[in-house]
Amino acid sequence: MSTVAIEPLRYNCRREHLSKFISILQKTKAFPTNYTPLPLSHGACHCNFRPIRAALPIRATSVDTPVVETFESADDVFFKETFPLERIQKVEGKISVRLHKVHQENWRLTVGCNLPGKWVLHWGVNYIKDIGSEWDQPPAEMMPAGSISIKDYAIETPLKKSDTVVEGDVNYEVKIDFRTDKDIAAINFVLKDEETGAWYQHRGRDFKVALIDYLREDGTIVGAKKGLSMWPGAFGQLSSILLKSEGANPEGEDSSESGNPNLKAKRLEGFFEEHSIVKEVLINNLVRAAVQKCPETAKNLLYIETDLPGDVIIHWGLCKDDGKNWEIPAEPYPAETTVFKNKALRTSLKKKESGQGGWSSFTLDKGYKGFVFVLKINENTWLNCMGNDFYIPLSSSSGLPAQSISGQSEGQRQVETNQVVSPDVYTDGIIKEIRSLVSDISSEKIRKTKTKEAQESILQEIEKLAAEAYGIFRASIPTFSEDVVVESEALKQPPQITSGTGSGFEILCQGFNWESHKSGRWYMELKEKIAEMSSLGFTVVWLPPPTDSVSPEGYMPGDLYNLNSRYGSIDELKVLVKRFHEVGIKVLGDVVLNHRCAQYKNKNGVWNIFGGRLNWDDRAVVADDPHFQGRGNKSSGDNFHAAPNIDHSQEFVRKDLKEWLRWLRKEIGYDGWRLDFVRGFWGGYVKDYLDATEPYFAVGEYWDSLSYTYGEMDHNQDAHRQRIIDWINATSGTAGAFDVTTKGILHAALERCEYWRLSDKKGKPPGVVGWWPSRAVTFIENHDTGSTQGHWRFPGGKEIQGYAYILTHPGTPAVFYDHIFSSMRSEISALLSLRNRKKIQCRSIVKIVKAERDVYAATIDEKVAMKIGPGYYEPPSGPQRWSLTVEGRDYKVWETS
Repeated sequence: MSTVAIEPLRYNCRREHLSKFISILQKTKAFPTNYTPLPLSHGACHCNFRPIRAALPIRATSVDTPVVETFESADDVFFKETFPLERIQKVEGKISVRLHKVHQENWRLTVGCNLPGKWVLHWGVNYIKDIGSEWDQPPAEMMPAGSISIKDYAIETPLKKSDTVVEGDVNYEVKIDFRTDKDIAAINFVLKDEETGAWYQHRGRDFKVALIDYLREDGTIVGAKKGLSMWPGAFGQLSSILLKSEGANPEGEDSSESGNPNLKAKRLEGFFEEHSIVKEVLINNLVRAAVQKCPETAKNLLYIETDLPGDVIIHWGLCKDDGKNWEIPAEPYPAETTVFKNKALRTSLKKKESGQGGWSSFTLDKGYKGFVFVLKINENTWLNCMGNDFYIPLSSSSGLPAQSISGQSEGQRQVETNQVVSPDVYTDGIIKEIRSLVSDISSEKIRKTKTKEAQESILQEIEKLAAEAYGIFRASIPTFSEDVVVESEALKQPPQITSGTGSGFEILCQGFNWESHKSGRWYMELKEKIAEMSSLGFTVVWLPPPTDSVSPEGYMPGDLYNLNSRYGSIDELKVLVKRFHEVGIKVLGDVVLNHRCAQYKNKNGVWNIFGGRLNWDDRAVVADDPHFQGRGNKSSGDNFHAAPNIDHSQEFVRKDLKEWLRWLRKEIGYDGWRLDFVRGFWGGYVKDYLDATEPYFAVGEYWDSLSYTYGEMDHNQDAHRQRIIDWINATSGTAGAFDVTTKGILHAALERCEYWRLSDKKGKPPGVVGWWPSRAVTFIENHDTGSTQGHWRFPGGKEIQGYAYILTHPGTPAVFYDHIFSSMRSEISALLSLRNRKKIQCRSIVKIVKAERDVYAATIDEKVAMKIGPGYYEPPSGPQRWSLTVEGRDYKVWETS
């Protein structure tokens, strides 16, 4: 056997069969390919490369320019394939910061970036009277259009394309206008690329633009001690101009504050600075292959081409069996081929005439089953096929179709190559098993004979299988599959289904608001309300964070074992929990696991050393938090910038937190958890904590922004609820999540009289409750969105319409404390009574009968009918007799009699 190098169009066996080569290559299907920037390594006869698991979504595509003539006949081409290649390339760019005067006291801060991306400015301010470096939200008039509040400490503003093009680069920028007569000491920001999740800072810390003199002494301040340097492009004529303001105070007015003359001295100096950044960009290329049998010699003619730029080397070998073990064929070899350690061959690809990419051709003797290869584009970067070697069959008798590769079917291409069984086959089996179990528990004979414990056991199996099937489907299906989670209609009150998800009949009360800490004895005040809350029909109460905290509300915890908080003492908390238990109400503790306030500074003056019983050091802080110089691993979620973000990948952290949560369960008597800011860490860690503590009920706060176009909420919010579903699934379904999607859609529907929004494209509720109702905790207001914070207040005067929706629909409804003890109480009480009386539960079946401009109507379990909106609806008369139970402004609820 021999391998011969051939130049295109020179040898008869090539020349007679090249007429349609390009057309064949261009019609081939794409197959995903990954790369890894690691040195080549291989075993005895096989080169194996590990794939990059998370590819960056920024994409650039090279031009494809084939260089050979087409095959004259394609009849004997038995294999053709196109492989997409993905590689990461580092691109250098600049972050620009410009401060300049617009008019008198009016100034403007412009932050820009000249690299493409989905850039977001994460920013806040320091006020003159602030102590420390904690951010605050700016005044409303400072917020550019499109800004979104992040809790109560920051703003996120997307950068937009600038009208100014500098040296051929499109600049992305955001402009913040402010006045010097406001008590703002500094503007702080970091830049985030939402497509990659990367944060960009200034010398490892926040960018800080000082607006008062004494702050500019700090060498880390942007623009400190500098005048306005040259602004490129249209502003080139402004070089070295110094902008000054003598301050906002009228002449002769005392500018001192508490004896410090510097506090309000605002002599601003304009400046322009640029800071270098490096971004990783995902580049898309292609490699094409086709194999033809030469009729005269019976040899295989293989052609490979790619649009990869530069000097590309194909590292290859042949194999004789399905084991794909590499062998080196006998000489001769193609031109510019070398032997690598007697285990593989390396051939340099020839450059295309267009300069875009390279190619090579091979004539291969029969007797070999396949051609295996990887591509080398530099010393540290190798391109392979989803973690395995590229494989090209060399025999038309192998049974492989022309568009297949490595024996994989089209269905299998949606998962990684190490997936042995098609997910469709596997999940079909799971779904059949679920349906069998449902039929089992639902059949009349079994219902009469099975014990309650046996029914509960079957339901537990359904939940586990559903979560497993969902996890597999998510690998290949972009949106949540409704067939995966089968909700049983035969649920009876009150069996425990799965740890963390309750019985299905829970009605949750948030037992505090944003101001509850102010009395210093909230626990004792709430104790006086317990009998009343029980009589209203609540089954679960959510209490405020119990730990000592830097912020009085409890969401900036320090010593986790110190339970003497602004709400009361640890002994008062124990008494409160015991009293709730006496009336049959379960109690959720509000636990903050994402972040923790440090007690001590490190050598650089950064607060990241913890005290108390859990005296962690900076290894417990994530490394990519742009504020706190952690030595842990990168965060598994979004960072919360007001306090050190905890690295849950550290074993000692997880061990300590599980021990603490178990202590809370035993010492205080909590029955479950409300989990704060779960966007900050992976849901798999939550599962670990819940498995260790076995709560009766758990719910996570996964709050992010809904989808908007030009300031108007999109009708389709599938992507938003999918993110919440993904988090629930990461916990393996052991916790529910607040249905932020439903709240947002109710806002738009009620505020704009657009009730058609309350039905998705499949005629189901458009929130999480429409996809996974047993894990959806519905609400219309809480301490963040309402109360005195009012970050996302429900449309005024329409709250009861919101409660008419969530208290009649599936999911677990949560009622806000402020609404219970207000003028809404009697109407909320009537809705609660109806839900309990008709046994509406988290898996109840909704049939939407109207979703029009001015009215939404639905029936639930064929036992309750409801409508909200000013439009008309009455349930139809028929076998069911409906009686009006509750009504008020723009809502009515009926029940079967």
